[in-house]
Parts: sequence; structure tokens; C-alpha cells
Amino acid sequence: MTTTAPGIVHLTQRAPQVTGADMVAALVPPPQFDGATFDSYRADPAYPSQQEAKDVLMAFSGLGQPAPRGGLFRRAKKGPELKPGVYLDGGFGVGKTHLLASIYHAMPARRKYFGSFIEYTALVGALGYQNTVELFRGSDLLCIDEFELDDPGDTMVMTRLLGELVAGGTRMAATSNTPPNALGEGRFAAQDFLREIHAMSANFQTLRIDGTDYRQRAIDGHALALADADYERAIADAATGGATSDDAFPALVDHLSRVHPSRYIRLIEGLSTIGLRSVAEFDDQSAALRFVAFVDRAYDAQIPIRATGLPLDQVFGEEMLGGGYRKKYLRAISRLVALTND
Repeated sequence: MTTTAPGIVHLTQRAPQVTGADMVAALVPPPQFDGATFDSYRADPAYPSQQEAKDVLMAFSGLGQPAPRGGLFRRAKKGPELKPGVYLDGGFGVGKTHLLASIYHAMPARRKYFGSFIEYTALVGALGYQNTVELFRGSDLLCIDEFELDDPGDTMVMTRLLGELVAGGTRMAATSNTPPNALGEGRFAAQDFLREIHAMSANFQTLRIDGTDYRQRAIDGHALALADADYERAIADAATGGATSDDAFPALVDHLSRVHPSRYIRLIEGLSTIGLRSVAEFDDQSAALRFVAFVDRAYDAQIPIRATGLPLDQVFGEEMLGGGYRKKYLRAISRLVALTND
């Protein structure tokens, strides 16, 4: 990461560039999960599925105990067929990414990669499909966080890519808020892609993880909006200790339309705080989805957000929350609540 001097900067003046090599080098767990392990994952006793998933994933990673063998005159029971991938489905803030990073760290693999769904699709766009296949061919493990299929193109690219890699022996672990046989539902006419989606689903053992959002357990559950004077003080104080951005929300939203989502991580590189003035509700779904991707990158980097105007957990209106991208918006709200209260 590039070190940025303390002071105020404007994201709308940044035009980050990312090469294919940069994108590949970034395929590691986010900084907040550098030390994630199965031991540090605290399963909630109130939700047994958390411990059950942890046990299965430890075995998947090679940490589980071998199944008992049959006695001298007994034939050992045949275990369930092992699939090349595991798929963690569950709500927001139940520790799916923590468990995914734990797999990455625990598996003694020579070649392994960890990235968000959008990072993999962006890599295909940068390198080309066949070059991406060759890059990952022979790899031991591919971890995919927040697996979502937002359009038919993504469906075709990712199902083809996974199919080729599985055939070559690559193991996979993925997270999502949607089970793999429901990906794409409510977002586009998935009928033509039903066969591909189901084929992809067959490669994964699905593990449901229930629980409450840990990000909202210790806070009031709402994004914090500051008065103008409080915002000015917060930004000024933050700027004395690190690079702090200060942008009007409408201007940033417009700027995001001219920066590919794969570059958002570079857009916020080096920041200690993000400042957004005059936050307002979205009236355009494309703009809202770009902001979701921006929030994901800010959350991965654990950069606090300070804002004025409408509380950030209210920027997605009822119509958006009732549509096919509902789970994406709810995930973003969960993360915005955490970042504005940090």
C-alpha cells in the first residue's frame, strides 16, 4: 500500500490505475483477516450451525481428525462423497469471511488465492478469459468472497472458469448470502442460465450458517450522521493523523461511474478516514450498486466513514430494498453502520 501524508484529499481528484499484475498480487485476505484462524472464530452456542460449519471447514482444510476405521472384522463405513468446494451461505456478520480466510491460512497449499467475486471478474476483464484460466490452472485453492451473479455475462464467465479449474483439481471455498442454486434469481432472466447455475452448484457442499450480525451487537444499529460543525471538526482532527478524504456525496457517486470497481481499492489507498458531505438517497440502481462495491472495499480496509446529511443506512430506498439486489444492499447497510460508528 502507498503511504499518503496526513492532510485532506479529494477522492474525486484521484484516477487510480491497476495492472493485471497488481490485481493478482492483491488476491489475499483483507488486512483485517491477516490473522484469522479457526481458533479465533468464536462460534455462538445459540446457533449450532456455526460450530458445525467450523468443524466441516477444518476437515476441508486438512485439520480435522480422520474418520474412525472399521474393526478387525467390520468394514469401515463409507463416508459421504467429497465435493471439490464448500459454500458458506448465511446472513450478514456471522463470520463467513473469517471462516473463509481461516481456510486460506490453514490449508497447506503452494498456490492459493483469495478475492471477492468482483475481483475475479475484473481480472478476467483485464487479462482475458483464457489468460485467467492459465493463471489459475494447477492452483490448489481458490477462495471467493461474496459470490454473486449480477448479470448473465458474469454467470457465463464464472461458471466456465470454475468448471475448468475444478476439472484440473483446484479446490474452492466461497461465501455468499444466497445459496448457489438461487444465484441470479430476481436479477435477470435466469432461465437460459439455469443449467450452468445448477452445474456450478453441484461442485459445492453448501453449509448454512445462522446467527446475528456481530457488527451491530455492540452499537445501536444505525449509521451515524454528523451535524455540519461536528463533521468539520472530525475531518480536521482525522487529517492531523493521516490522509483523510472530504467529498460531496453526489460528486463521489458521479466519480465512481468513471472508475472501474476493480480500482476502488486503489481509490481509497492510504486513507485513514473517509468523509462524505450531503448524503442523499439513491434514485439510480447502477449508482447504488457501484456504491455498494465502494463500501465493500472501505470495509475490507477498515476505514472509518464520517458523513453529513441522510444517515448512510437510509440511502437505499424501499423499492431498491424490495428488489433483486436486496441482500447486497442489506450487507452494505450492515457495513456502513459499523464504519460510521468506528
